[in-house]
Amino acid sequence: MNQAIAPLPVASHTAFAGHHILAAGALADVALAVRQAMDAGNDATILVFDDQSGKQVDLDLSGSPAAIAERHRARVAPPPGIPADAEEETQPRGRGRPKLGVVAREVTLLPRHWDWLGEQPGGASVALRKLVEQARRDNEARDRRRQRQEATYHFMSSMGGNLPGFEEATRALYADDRERFAQQIAAWPEDVRGYAMGLAWGETGEAVAG
Repeated sequence: MNQAIAPLPVASHTAFAGHHILAAGALADVALAVRQAMDAGNDATILVFDDQSGKQVDLDLSGSPAAIAERHRARVAPPPGIPADAEEETQPRGRGRPKLGVVAREVTLLPRHWDWLGEQPGGASVALRKLVEQARRDNEARDRRRQRQEATYHFMSSMGGNLPGFEEATRALYADDRERFAQQIAAWPEDVRGYAMGLAWGETGEAVAG
């Protein structure tokens, strides 16, 4: 029975046996499901994908189920939006440091840039923070789209490279043309089609192609 494809959660993985979804969820659970399928004699090619990057993940299925689960237990990642250096921001500050959670880094600018920053309300630091936040907001949608496209292409290259409409689907993906993309992959196996749509737009192929 095919599993429904929902918007993909963080740190989840999906295993395909041939063109059918074998298991989905935490990597440790997926690894155990793959090992169980192999022990049961499933001779289909099994590929595991990271649901965020769309890239294949190699598994080490040696040892006991407990050893497999421990080996593939996901490391806890910081929540989205928390910088990797967030730990620095929680350290005690020296006397006189503003308690804003800021981190000091060197920035090299031209003299005219420093002159302009110095004229802004609040000074250079405040102006720089505002500029960075504005740029981040302006680029968020574009960055998310690029990440979606890259993840979908990684998956498609592994699972759909020999399927009909692959090249046209790739063009539609990078043109951000959801309808044309769905049309080009309409003849693909249901689970492959649904997963590709889930990566690209967070919805099933049937929701668009139907």
